[in-house]
Amino acid sequence: MPVDATTAVLEAIGAHGPASREQLTGGTYNTVTRVTFEDGGDWVVKVPPAHSAGLSHELRLLVNEVTFYGAAAAAGGAAIPRVVHSELDPGAPAGAYVVMTACPGRPWSTLAGDLTADERRALRTEFGHLVGRLHGVTGPAGFGYPAEPFGPLSPTWREAFTAMTDAVLADAEAYGARLPRPVDQIREVLAGASDVLDEVIRPALVHFDLWEGNLLVAGEPGARRIGGIIDGERMFWGDPVADLVSAHLFGDPEADLGFLAGYAAATGGPLVFTPSVRRRLDLYRSYLYLIMLTETVPRGAGADALAWTWKEVAPRLVTALDGLATASHPGPLRK
Repeated sequence: MPVDATTAVLEAIGAHGPASREQLTGGTYNTVTRVTFEDGGDWVVKVPPAHSAGLSHELRLLVNEVTFYGAAAAAGGAAIPRVVHSELDPGAPAGAYVVMTACPGRPWSTLAGDLTADERRALRTEFGHLVGRLHGVTGPAGFGYPAEPFGPLSPTWREAFTAMTDAVLADAEAYGARLPRPVDQIREVLAGASDVLDEVIRPALVHFDLWEGNLLVAGEPGARRIGGIIDGERMFWGDPVADLVSAHLFGDPEADLGFLAGYAAATGGPLVFTPSVRRRLDLYRSYLYLIMLTETVPRGAGADALAWTWKEVAPRLVTALDGLATASHPGPLRK
């Protein structure tokens, strides 16, 4: 009988006979398994797919993930998993993998209906404080994704972000993804607004996948807390404002008063939504929405998922692009 990938990893690191194994769902790319041992050890094993079909920035996602956990450890404290073992070379005997400590709690997205308004407000404040602390981490002298094919890091944020958006637009063309505007027009709008990126001169640690499915909530009712911030594989060094997009997926960060209060407490001052910040938010929304629309093709999304993505994401991409076009070239928009 063939050995499955998780078993191969455990054998490679000399960890035999876990008491229990549970495959964790909710991700869209890697295989993630929680393994618990008789001695109380509790690990999460993450293994990338054997196939190479994916988006350009997904080629070596585990490099990003290991980078995130190492960089975030001090600022994030107990909420950040610790890497126990990792192998980033896909050609290694057991392939590429990362083994990390398991954080306590359940995904926030599965608890949303059980939380009181006070609990949610307190958690959003704690979440904002954690994100503010993470954004205080400054990376090496460069911007962008640590992993191939984007390395080495770019000297400016504008150069890095342009490479990121060019890559996902090339993916959209290669996969024939359905977009609400022609690729050339989207590229033109993004380029026309890119001058605002020159204001970002510090490469901050950005998670870029901070939706509630990647936040673990621990504790009993009345004593809820953030137990973990997981899935750091989408991280990059760049503009901390970018994290507001996934942290408020389809929502308005300016209305999240709890989050903003926690963030201000961690950073030493309020986050001011200047015209520049709002314009950059539309750039990062555009990038995330392009990823969400394009990835449906290599993921083989079913009819329901395709319909949901087109209904929820495509109009928001149009809104973000129109906002950028208006800010860059006031006047009638070209449809």
